[in-house]
Amino acid sequence: MELDELYTDLILEYSQSSAYKKPLIQPNRKMRGVNPSCGDNIELELKVDNDIIQEIGLLGNGCAISQASASMMAELIEGKTVKEAKELAKTFIGMIQKTVTNGEELKILEEARAFQNISNMPARVKCAVLSWHTLEEALGED
Repeated sequence: MELDELYTDLILEYSQSSAYKKPLIQPNRKMRGVNPSCGDNIELELKVDNDIIQEIGLLGNGCAISQASASMMAELIEGKTVKEAKELAKTFIGMIQKTVTNGEELKILEEARAFQNISNMPARVKCAVLSWHTLEEALGED
């Protein structure tokens, strides 16, 4: 199996994952992200306690790329500090924009590196980064 096929299978698997597709009871961070060009829409709910992301809820719908990216993001940030989650978002977005290309730096993204070549498909870039930008907004400047 070629690497591209492996990544395609991984994206498909995560796009169908329902692990985080649930509303949270009393989230203390909530943000909606919309990609008007294709209709992707995500409602990100977070429970942050003592600066740790305890729980994540993903609501909304969209294409396989946006859904897989959101699922991978949720898996990566659960249990992390707000600072670590912001660093992951910055690295992921940098990878997509090709401003972060160092393999060592990208290791923190784990399976989310499957999106590394999405920048070769400009129409899909917004799909891949929607949840990550929504996360940055939800976490704010604090």
